[in-house]
Amino acid sequence: MKTIKIRGLKSVAFFICLFFLACQKSEHSSEGTGTSSVHIFLTDDPSLIFEHVFLDISKVEIKVEDAEDARHESENHDEAEDEDHHGGTSGGWMPVAINPGIYDILRFRNGLDTLFGTASFDAAKGLHKVRVTLGSNNSVVLNGITSPLTTHNNDNIIVINIDESLVAVNSGGSTKFWIDIDAGRSIRQHNNEFELKPSVKVFSREKSASIEGRVLPADAAVVVMAVNGTDTASAKPEREGEFKFIGLKPGTYTLIYHATANNYVDVTVNQVVVSGTEDVHVPDQVLHQ
Repeated sequence: MKTIKIRGLKSVAFFICLFFLACQKSEHSSEGTGTSSVHIFLTDDPSLIFEHVFLDISKVEIKVEDAEDARHESENHDEAEDEDHHGGTSGGWMPVAINPGIYDILRFRNGLDTLFGTASFDAAKGLHKVRVTLGSNNSVVLNGITSPLTTHNNDNIIVINIDESLVAVNSGGSTKFWIDIDAGRSIRQHNNEFELKPSVKVFSREKSASIEGRVLPADAAVVVMAVNGTDTASAKPEREGEFKFIGLKPGTYTLIYHATANNYVDVTVNQVVVSGTEDVHVPDQVLHQ
């Protein structure tokens, strides 16, 4: 077997230096690399009036920016906001992979949701906004009659800031957040016309809490409301009476069980405390006539 000899300590030191320089170069080249990803879910605060709310969702985008982009946008805030709300694509907007089409958002209630879209981007950039663009085929169903939903003044373009007090952004990893479309607050009626002015928020499960419970009997047709100051969320229980509010901020809530049929008496439960990101289960509630 042939042996290769390295002559002298200077040669050994030379190769050791080459090894450490190569390691340092490898370490520095890996800095700033990597990928962040987002997983976007769709959910809903239900309408207490309509049987269906169909939204024609044609496009979803996220805005990702490095420090220089963010500084430039901050310095030109009004101009950037106007461009964003008119569908401009400069400044870091990128598409999210979705299945475009018509969604009945009232299907996503009582904590139900659907994975709506995913995207990946350079981990050196930050996630700042999400934008949903609606098509023209939006409608509602009331008493079995379908009516179109009209939009005005670019209301079909919904731009939402990613507030890190509500969304846990995981740089270099996976960020999951929910787009919550409040159907009840998004639709206004003018004579025989229904207008859509979307009321939307985003949240992540790591930064919010929930209240869940059950109310009986079914023939009371109960609507449950969770009230915290000026904030009110509504829920229409399932057939077995289960209901759930998600995406709640910490606070003290009042639950109002409002019967809409057969002369059942409403019930109010005070001091339902939601702290941190816990899920609160309230005792079953039975209404009486």
